[in-house]
Amino acid sequence: MHRYKLAIRKFLNIILHQPSYVKAWLAAIIDLNFCALPVWISYYLRLGNLVSLFDKGLNALVISILLSLPLFYILGLYKSILRFSGLNALIKVYRAFVIYGLLYSVIIVVFGVKDIPRTIGLIQPLIFFIFVTSWRVYVKYLLLGSNNNDQNHSYKTRSRALVYGAGKAGRQLVRAMQDSLEIEIKGFLDDDKYQQGRNIDGKIIYKPNVIGKLINKENINLILLALPSVAKERRLEIIKDLVNYKIAVRSIPGISDMAQGKSLITDFNEIGMDELLGRVQVKPFTEIMRNNIYLKTILVTGAGGSIGSELCRQILKFNPKEIILVEISEYALYKIHDELIQINHKLKIIPLIASVQDYKRMDEIMDIWKPETIYHAAAYKHVPIVEHNLVEGFKNNVLGTYHLANLAIKHSVDKFVFISTDKAVRPTNIMGATKRFAELILQALNHSNESRDQDKFITKFSIVRFGNVLDSSGSVIPKFRDQIKNGGPITLTDKKVTRYFMTIKEASQLVIQAGAISKGGDVFVLDMGEPIKIYDLASKMIELSGLSIKDSFNKKGDIEIVVTGLRPGEKLCEELLLSDRPTKTIHPKIFRSQEPFIKLVELNKEIELIQGFINKNDLINILKKFEQLISGFTPNKKILDHTFKKNK
Repeated sequence: MHRYKLAIRKFLNIILHQPSYVKAWLAAIIDLNFCALPVWISYYLRLGNLVSLFDKGLNALVISILLSLPLFYILGLYKSILRFSGLNALIKVYRAFVIYGLLYSVIIVVFGVKDIPRTIGLIQPLIFFIFVTSWRVYVKYLLLGSNNNDQNHSYKTRSRALVYGAGKAGRQLVRAMQDSLEIEIKGFLDDDKYQQGRNIDGKIIYKPNVIGKLINKENINLILLALPSVAKERRLEIIKDLVNYKIAVRSIPGISDMAQGKSLITDFNEIGMDELLGRVQVKPFTEIMRNNIYLKTILVTGAGGSIGSELCRQILKFNPKEIILVEISEYALYKIHDELIQINHKLKIIPLIASVQDYKRMDEIMDIWKPETIYHAAAYKHVPIVEHNLVEGFKNNVLGTYHLANLAIKHSVDKFVFISTDKAVRPTNIMGATKRFAELILQALNHSNESRDQDKFITKFSIVRFGNVLDSSGSVIPKFRDQIKNGGPITLTDKKVTRYFMTIKEASQLVIQAGAISKGGDVFVLDMGEPIKIYDLASKMIELSGLSIKDSFNKKGDIEIVVTGLRPGEKLCEELLLSDRPTKTIHPKIFRSQEPFIKLVELNKEIELIQGFINKNDLINILKKFEQLISGFTPNKKILDHTFKKNK
């Protein structure tokens, strides 16, 4: 019997590689042969003895062939792919036989045909249906077995999964996965006590509190979240609970992505980092966000970056007059411009290649478009890169901001919002020092504005300071994710390192709101919740991938976490405040900090001195000036700039 199956499978594999029309003709020939057998059996059941079809059943057979084959072709029975056909294909066969049975019985039973007993018209369609369905199911079974062998898949090695959510999405997921070679669905989990214990498509709905027993009993190694419309708070609770079981968790796409055709229900996503960290995103105050945007010309620098691009997406929602995208990277500019015009092709969106260091170019841009609000997100932000390129970091982050801010005053820009970082507080690295220097410039300019004739137009400068943004370019999370996919190890600078985290969307919304409530000279700090231990984050990411940590306690684990030591300029813990008493604003997650600053006259002199040092590539004196001007700046490494080391 086993040899017989192997021979059939080899034959089927040959057929599978034939053109589709050959396979369709072969299926039609099989159905044609099965037309005869049901007629012959029908006569035997009716008459009680075996008869020759050519003597008595020829008319009944001819009618069956003339009805069935054209009907099956029209209804698409020969277009189905047997390997992947499931319930829908069987429903298609059933529908075809309902129509066939009605026509066949009407011809033979109602109208009558000479020499054909009327009961044949009732018996033959039923037997014919059984034969046609049976050969399709059997061939599919053989094909699945063959396919499993070819791809080194077996039912023993498939992932064994539970679907969390027995609603519409969960039911659709189970039906879509019924022929999967990779995942076997073993049941549902659902909070609804009225559904618990019931059965959907042969799968039992369990209480969530028995998941531990099910994991052991059924060897479950995957949880599929089918909760596209569940409340965010409840979803976070579920994920927090699942983390305890150290099991792989995936999620189906959101409703909007499926509705727009961007994703299929079986396009599983990894758990979002905001969900992994248990963050409930702060809902924006939309009226506040509208203040700086509605029917205004908005300029965004660094528009193609992580924060800049999300700012553009958020700005788009509040009907600006036009958006000016300023970006030094052509590819990044192309990507964000293309995305935005897909969202709103009617809005005027101007993509401009430009560097904030280029005073003449930025002057020209602002003279032509006269922006009313500027969001300044252009910066070199990667700590080790700026550490090795000190002068370029200063020129871009400090001088670029200095020129842009002065141009904002010149062109009567109403609001200027600067994106800063927690690394600017008592910095230990060049990047943080340059961002704090830029903050000092804006504070000084704002103070100088306030000292001028109050009848003149005053640009309101504000600074928004926050920590790490989830999934932004260069953040640890994409890096950890790639390292896990590659089999490890995960590299971590220190087990004690902690960081504040916030989603890109949330950070961008808070930036817009902070800018809108600014009175000028404000340093806003965003409430980012509790700092996260990076080692714990790496551990959760490993466990939610269905893998185990390899360490001295588990030498057979999957992914090792390797400690490499702090990088140049890196802190164990970041801070958000220089002052100790932040004041509340009208937004519960935005605080105003009173920060020390330097007067503009003095600062201008210092900038002029530093520019002289830059011309000589005198990095030692540049660094000394940083230490003099920036409160708490204590570099934890000597100068690492590549050109400095080369010139020594």
